[in-house]
Amino acid sequence: MRVLAFYLPQYHPIPENDEGWGAGYTDWQKVAAARPRFKGHHQPHVPADLGFYDLRLEETRLAQAALAAQHGIGGFCYYHYWFNGRLLLGRPFDEVLASGRPHFPFCLCWANENWTRRWDGLDQEILIQQDYDAYDPAAHIEWLEPAFRDQRYIKIHGQPLFLVYRPDDIPKMRQIIDGWRSHLENLGYPGLYLAAVETKAFTRLSPDETFALGFDAIVEFQPNPQKLGVRAKGRRTPANLVRWLFHKGTDMLGLEHVQRPRVTLRFDYRVMVEAALARPRPTYKTFPCVMPSWDNTARKRVATIIQNDDPELYLKWLRGAIQQVADYDEQEQIVFINAWNEWAEGCHLEPDLRIGRRFLEATRRVILGAEEPQILTP
Repeated sequence: MRVLAFYLPQYHPIPENDEGWGAGYTDWQKVAAARPRFKGHHQPHVPADLGFYDLRLEETRLAQAALAAQHGIGGFCYYHYWFNGRLLLGRPFDEVLASGRPHFPFCLCWANENWTRRWDGLDQEILIQQDYDAYDPAAHIEWLEPAFRDQRYIKIHGQPLFLVYRPDDIPKMRQIIDGWRSHLENLGYPGLYLAAVETKAFTRLSPDETFALGFDAIVEFQPNPQKLGVRAKGRRTPANLVRWLFHKGTDMLGLEHVQRPRVTLRFDYRVMVEAALARPRPTYKTFPCVMPSWDNTARKRVATIIQNDDPELYLKWLRGAIQQVADYDEQEQIVFINAWNEWAEGCHLEPDLRIGRRFLEATRRVILGAEEPQILTP
């Protein structure tokens, strides 16, 4: 059984962010500036044990891996921002790969979205676009292969586990997958284990169509309240509806920079957990995903808030997800957690000043039992 946490390699300056938001920009600026929108709203999320870290520092990366390993996390799934040979936010993983430290398992997820002003919540403003007409599968595999070759890379029956975040955005996905596998087989690999990430935007492909493209599994990414049949609380109030329509209208007209009112869409975390656990088990190979909480107030004026202050609810969801894969082949018993460190989206196992290590401790109880964590130094 492996429980893997999605990992955001954003917390260090890069030229593209300096140009868009000013020198030295990272997500921490948004995180620290967030404010509550209602009584009892948990904002801002202030990091505790690891502080406002810089991922250029090896000490930070070692401390993250040690903390994850002590609490049963089986590896990090690093987001991989590839634009036809141009790689963004690549330094933390590049240094992990080059140094061999931390000695902690990992895999990669190709975050194949356009590079937008998402740090400002302006997803419509494209800064760097994915150009699939110019995409070269061989060049991408040549970059990936040293990572796949690493002993820490997570493999299933010898096949590197590789995730694609938005497979339904990619034309000729079947040909690309065939190209990936062909190049790897020429290098002596037994194959490539591919997982399609089913986000709330995954709407163009059915499960059957996804597997027909050549994927081996689907990751049921969270949050996805619509898939679970859970509705936002108070969404249909007249005031909220008017504000929401105003946002949609300015998006359609390309007026994202117009000062717009805040819209808050609140979901009940407990209801989401109950809905997830009550769903019939899919008939196809799925890797379930759970989350401790979600709150993108720091990043978006139209904020989705799924606040959870009860680690026992998260524990219940994680335990159910693990049971869902318990009868899979041992190497395919995989569950994902969103996320290790999505601080601007209020979605992190890393401790903050309010919750502390309680989500991590709940994770350890499910995976390792109730014993005290061992002190590890990956």
